[in-house]
Amino acid sequence: MSSPSTFQPALHAEWIKIRTLRSLVAGLGAVLVATVAFGALASADGDDNDPLFAVFFGISFGQIAAIAFGATAVSSEFRGGALRLTLAAVPDRRRWFAAKATAIALPVLAVGLVTGAATLLVGRAALGASSDRPAWAEGLRAAVGCGIYLTLIALFAAGIAAVLRSGAATLGLLIPLLLIISFVVGDLSGNAADYLPDRAGQVILHSDWDGGLGPWTGLAVTALWTAAALLAGAWCVHRRDA
Repeated sequence: MSSPSTFQPALHAEWIKIRTLRSLVAGLGAVLVATVAFGALASADGDDNDPLFAVFFGISFGQIAAIAFGATAVSSEFRGGALRLTLAAVPDRRRWFAAKATAIALPVLAVGLVTGAATLLVGRAALGASSDRPAWAEGLRAAVGCGIYLTLIALFAAGIAAVLRSGAATLGLLIPLLLIISFVVGDLSGNAADYLPDRAGQVILHSDWDGGLGPWTGLAVTALWTAAALLAGAWCVHRRDA
């Protein structure tokens, strides 16, 4: 196990990579803008069945930006021999991958929590004085859950990118999975689809949910998917040639 004195320089180096790569900074901004904007539009239309999810409807689009952020942050290491240079500075591959995952998680969590709070405030304003506006307690729960969910989904993409070694392949796999296949499977398989990473994690954004998962157990299921993807990614990084 790496000591803090050896982990911190690796984390600092990975953080510098992220904040100096414009596409990654833009990706974080897109998480905020897409989630708030589409949530406001859905709130203005109104949803009598689940006004809380209407407020957070934009997460369906914000998660695409989070996936792109996680996938790009990892896949950039596999272009132009960048990983060989990285491993020359940090020979311990597991330490490097842990630092990379941490450098991805921290800014996404920070932006995700801001996104959740902004989405809640804008969405409630868009709903106006309607009696269907979500209560502050469940709204705050959803805002925190929004930040955690976006972080988990970005790390999930990071783990898959480490396995596939390609940002394009990762996006080509995950975007259809989350935007198309998840809903098709959900319509055909009953409650089984509730355990897919996106559907499980988004339970926390609903006022009512008919499935077997609760708000926090749903996030726990997404966390298990994320942990499995990161473990697979770490194994691939450790076993394959740079």
